[in-house]
Amino acid sequence: MDNADNARLIVDNLAVNPLDPKDLITTVGLLGIWGILFAETGLLVGFFFPGDSLLFLAGVAASTVAEEIFGPGVSLSLPGLLIGAPIAAIVGAQLGHWLGARYGRRMFERPESRLFKKDYVDKAEFYFNKYGPAKAVVLARFIPIVRTFLNPVAGMLGMPAKTFFLWNVVGAIIWTDGIILAGYLLAAQIIKVIDPEDIDHYLLPVIVLIVLVSVLPVFFEFFRERRAKAKEAEAHARTAEAEARIVEAEANIVEAVEHVVEAATQQIPAVSDQHRPGQVYGGGGYDPQQGQGYDGGPRR
Repeated sequence: MDNADNARLIVDNLAVNPLDPKDLITTVGLLGIWGILFAETGLLVGFFFPGDSLLFLAGVAASTVAEEIFGPGVSLSLPGLLIGAPIAAIVGAQLGHWLGARYGRRMFERPESRLFKKDYVDKAEFYFNKYGPAKAVVLARFIPIVRTFLNPVAGMLGMPAKTFFLWNVVGAIIWTDGIILAGYLLAAQIIKVIDPEDIDHYLLPVIVLIVLVSVLPVFFEFFRERRAKAKEAEAHARTAEAEARIVEAEANIVEAVEHVVEAATQQIPAVSDQHRPGQVYGGGGYDPQQGQGYDGGPRR
Protein backbone atom coordinates (compact mmCIF):
# COMPACT_ATOMS: atom_id res chain seq x y z
CA MET A 1 0.00 0.00 0.00
CA ASP A 2 1.58 3.30 -1.14
CA ASN A 3 1.29 6.74 0.44
CA ALA A 4 -1.71 7.66 -1.68
CA ASP A 5 -3.58 4.57 -0.49
CA ASN A 6 -2.71 5.39 3.12
CA ALA A 7 -3.98 8.93 2.68
CA ARG A 8 -7.24 7.70 1.17
CA LEU A 9 -7.65 5.22 4.05
CA ILE A 10 -7.21 7.98 6.60
CA VAL A 11 -9.70 10.24 4.84
CA ASP A 12 -12.24 7.42 4.53
CA ASN A 13 -11.95 6.45 8.18
CA LEU A 14 -12.23 10.01 9.45
CA ALA A 15 -15.15 10.69 7.14
CA VAL A 16 -17.08 7.90 8.86
CA ASN A 17 -16.59 9.30 12.36
CA PRO A 18 -13.95 12.02 12.77
CA LEU A 19 -14.49 12.18 16.54
CA ASP A 20 -14.28 8.45 17.26
CA PRO A 21 -11.11 8.05 19.37
CA LYS A 22 -10.55 4.51 18.10
CA ASP A 23 -10.68 5.67 14.48
CA LEU A 24 -8.39 8.59 15.29
CA ILE A 25 -5.79 6.29 16.84
CA THR A 26 -5.82 3.80 13.98
CA THR A 27 -5.56 6.53 11.33
CA VAL A 28 -3.48 9.43 12.64
CA GLY A 29 -1.18 7.57 15.05
CA LEU A 30 1.15 9.14 17.59
CA LEU A 31 1.76 12.40 15.73
CA GLY A 32 -1.96 12.88 15.23
CA ILE A 33 -2.61 12.39 18.94
CA TRP A 34 -0.03 15.04 19.78
CA GLY A 35 -1.62 17.40 17.28
CA ILE A 36 -5.11 16.83 18.70
CA LEU A 37 -3.92 17.51 22.25
CA PHE A 38 -2.21 20.69 21.07
CA ALA A 39 -5.35 21.87 19.26
CA GLU A 40 -7.70 21.00 22.12
CA THR A 41 -5.71 22.98 24.67
CA GLY A 42 -4.32 25.77 22.49
CA LEU A 43 -6.85 26.58 19.78
CA LEU A 44 -10.40 27.69 20.50
CA VAL A 45 -11.68 25.41 17.74
CA GLY A 46 -10.18 22.28 19.29
CA PHE A 47 -12.52 21.84 22.24
CA PHE A 48 -14.69 19.27 20.44
CA PHE A 49 -11.89 16.68 20.26
CA PRO A 50 -12.36 13.67 22.60
CA GLY A 51 -9.35 14.36 24.82
CA ASP A 52 -10.08 12.10 27.80
CA SER A 53 -11.24 9.07 25.84
CA LEU A 54 -8.46 9.56 23.28
CA LEU A 55 -5.81 9.47 26.01
CA PHE A 56 -7.30 6.36 27.60
CA LEU A 57 -7.49 4.45 24.32
CA ALA A 58 -4.00 5.64 23.40
CA GLY A 59 -2.81 3.93 26.57
CA VAL A 60 -4.67 0.79 25.52
CA ALA A 61 -3.03 1.02 22.08
CA ALA A 62 0.38 1.05 23.77
CA SER A 63 -0.31 -2.15 25.71
CA THR A 64 0.54 -5.73 24.79
CA VAL A 65 -3.04 -6.43 23.72
CA ALA A 66 -3.31 -3.44 21.35
CA GLU A 67 -3.57 -5.52 18.17
CA GLU A 68 -6.29 -7.70 19.66
CA ILE A 69 -8.40 -4.62 20.30
CA PHE A 70 -7.51 -2.30 17.42
CA GLY A 71 -6.49 -4.79 14.77
CA PRO A 72 -3.19 -5.88 13.19
CA GLY A 73 -0.43 -3.31 12.94
CA VAL A 74 -1.92 -0.86 15.45
CA SER A 75 0.47 -0.18 18.31
CA LEU A 76 1.68 3.03 19.93
CA SER A 77 4.88 3.77 21.81
CA LEU A 78 4.28 4.15 25.54
CA PRO A 79 7.36 6.39 26.06
CA GLY A 80 6.27 8.47 23.08
CA LEU A 81 2.87 8.94 24.69
CA LEU A 82 4.12 9.65 28.21
CA ILE A 83 6.63 12.22 26.98
CA GLY A 84 4.96 13.67 23.90
CA ALA A 85 1.38 13.97 25.19
CA PRO A 86 2.14 16.29 28.13
CA ILE A 87 4.51 18.35 25.99
CA ALA A 88 1.81 18.85 23.35
CA ALA A 89 -0.72 19.78 26.04
CA ILE A 90 1.73 22.19 27.71
CA VAL A 91 2.71 23.94 24.47
CA GLY A 92 -0.92 24.23 23.38
CA ALA A 93 -2.08 25.68 26.70
CA GLN A 94 0.85 28.11 26.81
CA LEU A 95 -0.09 29.32 23.34
CA GLY A 96 -3.68 29.83 24.51
CA HIS A 97 -2.44 31.88 27.48
CA TRP A 98 -0.25 34.00 25.20
CA LEU A 99 -3.15 34.68 22.85
CA GLY A 100 -5.36 35.74 25.77
CA ALA A 101 -2.68 38.05 27.17
CA ARG A 102 -1.98 39.48 23.71
CA TYR A 103 -5.50 40.16 22.48
CA GLY A 104 -7.55 40.30 25.69
CA ARG A 105 -11.32 40.30 25.42
CA ARG A 106 -11.09 41.21 21.75
CA MET A 107 -10.26 37.57 21.19
CA PHE A 108 -13.77 36.58 22.25
CA GLU A 109 -15.65 39.38 20.51
CA ARG A 110 -17.06 37.29 17.71
CA PRO A 111 -20.50 36.06 16.68
CA GLU A 112 -21.67 32.86 18.33
CA SER A 113 -21.55 29.69 16.25
CA ARG A 114 -21.40 25.93 16.66
CA LEU A 115 -17.70 26.25 17.49
CA PHE A 116 -17.90 29.28 19.77
CA LYS A 117 -20.33 30.40 22.43
CA LYS A 118 -19.95 33.24 24.90
CA ASP A 119 -21.10 30.81 27.59
CA TYR A 120 -17.85 28.86 27.18
CA VAL A 121 -15.83 31.95 28.05
CA ASP A 122 -18.08 32.82 31.00
CA LYS A 123 -17.76 29.29 32.37
CA ALA A 124 -13.96 29.38 32.13
CA GLU A 125 -13.86 32.80 33.81
CA PHE A 126 -16.16 31.49 36.55
CA TYR A 127 -13.79 28.61 37.36
CA PHE A 128 -10.80 30.96 37.29
CA ASN A 129 -12.38 33.33 39.80
CA LYS A 130 -13.94 30.59 41.91
CA TYR A 131 -10.87 28.41 42.49
CA GLY A 132 -8.08 30.91 41.97
CA PRO A 133 -5.49 30.90 39.16
CA ALA A 134 -3.30 27.94 40.19
CA LYS A 135 -6.04 25.51 41.16
CA ALA A 136 -8.20 26.47 38.19
CA VAL A 137 -5.41 25.75 35.68
CA VAL A 138 -4.94 22.23 37.09
CA LEU A 139 -8.62 21.36 37.54
CA ALA A 140 -9.60 22.69 34.12
CA ARG A 141 -7.59 19.89 32.50
CA PHE A 142 -10.28 17.45 33.58
CA ILE A 143 -13.26 19.49 32.35
CA PRO A 144 -14.05 19.36 28.63
CA ILE A 145 -14.44 22.77 26.93
CA VAL A 146 -13.21 24.56 30.07
CA ARG A 147 -9.69 23.19 29.50
CA THR A 148 -9.73 24.86 26.07
CA PHE A 149 -11.05 28.27 27.07
CA LEU A 150 -9.46 28.69 30.50
CA ASN A 151 -5.96 29.12 29.05
CA PRO A 152 -6.70 32.29 27.05
CA VAL A 153 -8.99 33.51 29.86
CA ALA A 154 -6.06 33.19 32.30
CA GLY A 155 -3.94 35.32 29.98
CA MET A 156 -6.74 37.80 29.50
CA LEU A 157 -7.18 38.19 33.28
CA GLY A 158 -3.49 38.91 33.79
CA MET A 159 -2.12 35.65 35.23
CA PRO A 160 1.70 35.92 34.89
CA ALA A 161 3.14 33.67 32.18
CA LYS A 162 5.70 32.06 34.52
CA THR A 163 3.08 31.23 37.14
CA PHE A 164 0.76 29.87 34.46
CA PHE A 165 3.58 27.75 33.02
CA LEU A 166 4.30 26.13 36.39
CA TRP A 167 0.70 25.02 36.98
CA ASN A 168 0.25 24.28 33.29
CA VAL A 169 3.05 21.69 33.53
CA VAL A 170 1.60 20.16 36.70
CA GLY A 171 -1.91 19.89 35.26
CA ALA A 172 -0.76 18.57 31.87
CA ILE A 173 1.35 15.76 33.35
CA ILE A 174 -1.35 14.65 35.79
CA TRP A 175 -4.05 14.72 33.11
CA THR A 176 -2.29 13.15 30.13
CA ASP A 177 0.01 10.62 31.78
CA GLY A 178 -2.56 9.68 34.42
CA ILE A 179 -5.23 8.72 31.88
CA ILE A 180 -2.71 7.11 29.49
CA LEU A 181 -1.36 4.89 32.26
CA ALA A 182 -4.91 3.99 33.30
CA GLY A 183 -5.62 2.72 29.79
CA TYR A 184 -2.28 0.94 29.57
CA LEU A 185 -2.69 -0.86 32.89
CA LEU A 186 -6.36 -1.77 32.41
CA ALA A 187 -6.03 -3.00 28.83
CA ALA A 188 -5.15 -6.57 29.80
CA GLN A 189 -8.08 -6.70 32.22
CA ILE A 190 -10.47 -5.37 29.57
CA ILE A 191 -9.49 -8.07 27.11
CA LYS A 192 -10.09 -10.75 29.76
CA VAL A 193 -13.73 -9.83 30.26
CA ILE A 194 -14.61 -8.61 26.75
CA ASP A 195 -14.28 -10.64 23.57
CA PRO A 196 -12.07 -8.72 21.09
CA GLU A 197 -14.73 -9.18 18.42
CA ASP A 198 -17.27 -7.40 20.65
CA ILE A 199 -14.92 -4.70 21.89
CA ASP A 200 -16.62 -1.99 19.80
CA HIS A 201 -19.90 -2.57 21.64
CA TYR A 202 -18.25 -1.87 25.00
CA LEU A 203 -15.94 0.97 24.08
CA LEU A 204 -18.56 3.70 24.53
CA PRO A 205 -19.53 2.66 28.09
CA VAL A 206 -15.84 2.35 28.98
CA ILE A 207 -15.12 5.79 27.54
CA VAL A 208 -18.04 7.31 29.45
CA LEU A 209 -16.72 5.72 32.63
CA ILE A 210 -13.25 7.12 32.01
CA VAL A 211 -14.64 10.60 31.40
CA LEU A 212 -16.58 10.40 34.67
CA VAL A 213 -13.48 9.25 36.53
CA SER A 214 -11.42 12.03 34.97
CA VAL A 215 -13.73 14.70 36.41
CA LEU A 216 -13.59 13.24 39.93
CA PRO A 217 -11.04 15.87 41.03
CA VAL A 218 -13.60 18.55 40.24
CA PHE A 219 -16.27 16.79 42.31
CA PHE A 220 -13.81 16.32 45.18
CA GLU A 221 -12.97 20.02 45.08
CA PHE A 222 -16.67 20.90 44.96
CA PHE A 223 -17.53 18.84 48.05
CA ARG A 224 -14.41 20.03 49.87
CA GLU A 225 -15.48 23.62 49.25
CA ARG A 226 -19.00 22.87 50.45
CA ARG A 227 -17.63 21.41 53.69
CA ALA A 228 -15.39 24.44 54.14
CA LYS A 229 -18.32 26.79 53.62
CA ALA A 230 -20.44 24.81 56.09
CA LYS A 231 -17.68 25.03 58.71
CA GLU A 232 -17.29 28.74 58.02
CA ALA A 233 -21.04 29.29 58.42
CA GLU A 234 -20.99 27.33 61.69
CA ALA A 235 -18.08 29.43 62.96
CA HIS A 236 -19.93 32.62 62.03
CA ALA A 237 -23.00 31.37 63.89
CA ARG A 238 -20.94 30.65 67.01
CA THR A 239 -19.30 34.07 66.79
CA ALA A 240 -22.67 35.79 66.40
CA GLU A 241 -24.03 33.88 69.41
CA ALA A 242 -21.02 34.89 71.53
CA GLU A 243 -21.38 38.52 70.47
CA ALA A 244 -25.08 38.44 71.37
CA ARG A 245 -24.23 37.11 74.84
CA ILE A 246 -21.63 39.86 75.32
CA VAL A 247 -24.15 42.54 74.32
CA GLU A 248 -26.70 41.05 76.71
CA ALA A 249 -24.16 41.01 79.56
CA GLU A 250 -23.20 44.64 78.88
CA ALA A 251 -26.87 45.63 78.92
CA ASN A 252 -27.34 43.88 82.28
CA ILE A 253 -24.29 45.69 83.70
CA VAL A 254 -25.56 49.08 82.51
CA GLU A 255 -28.98 48.38 83.99
CA ALA A 256 -27.45 47.40 87.35
CA VAL A 257 -25.33 50.57 87.44
CA GLU A 258 -28.41 52.68 86.70
CA HIS A 259 -30.24 51.06 89.63
CA VAL A 260 -27.31 51.77 91.97
CA VAL A 261 -27.10 55.41 90.88
CA GLU A 262 -30.85 55.87 91.27
CA ALA A 263 -30.82 54.37 94.79
CA ALA A 264 -27.88 56.55 95.86
CA THR A 265 -29.57 59.67 94.52
CA GLN A 266 -32.68 59.04 96.61
CA GLN A 267 -30.57 59.04 99.85
CA ILE A 268 -29.18 62.57 99.28
CA PRO A 269 -31.46 65.41 100.76
CA ALA A 270 -32.55 68.14 98.41
CA VAL A 271 -30.61 71.41 98.86
CA SER A 272 -32.12 74.77 97.83
CA ASP A 273 -29.88 77.06 95.88
CA GLN A 274 -32.08 80.14 96.63
CA HIS A 275 -30.60 82.89 98.94
CA ARG A 276 -32.79 84.44 101.69
CA PRO A 277 -32.56 88.24 102.34
CA GLY A 278 -30.17 89.11 105.21
CA GLN A 279 -28.43 85.75 105.04
CA VAL A 280 -24.81 85.94 106.05
CA TYR A 281 -22.38 84.55 103.46
CA GLY A 282 -20.16 82.41 105.64
CA GLY A 283 -19.14 82.85 109.28
CA GLY A 284 -17.38 86.15 108.76
CA GLY A 285 -18.98 87.14 105.53
CA TYR A 286 -20.40 90.42 104.41
CA ASP A 287 -23.91 91.58 105.60
CA PRO A 288 -25.01 94.76 103.81
CA GLN A 289 -27.85 95.49 106.35
CA GLN A 290 -25.61 95.29 109.44
CA GLY A 291 -22.77 97.15 107.79
CA GLN A 292 -20.20 94.58 108.71
CA GLY A 293 -16.92 94.43 106.90
CA TYR A 294 -15.39 91.45 105.33
CA ASP A 295 -13.59 90.68 108.60
CA GLY A 296 -16.80 90.67 110.68
CA GLY A 297 -16.18 94.11 112.32
CA PRO A 298 -18.11 97.39 111.88
CA ARG A 299 -17.83 99.09 108.54
CA ARG A 300 -15.67 102.21 108.60
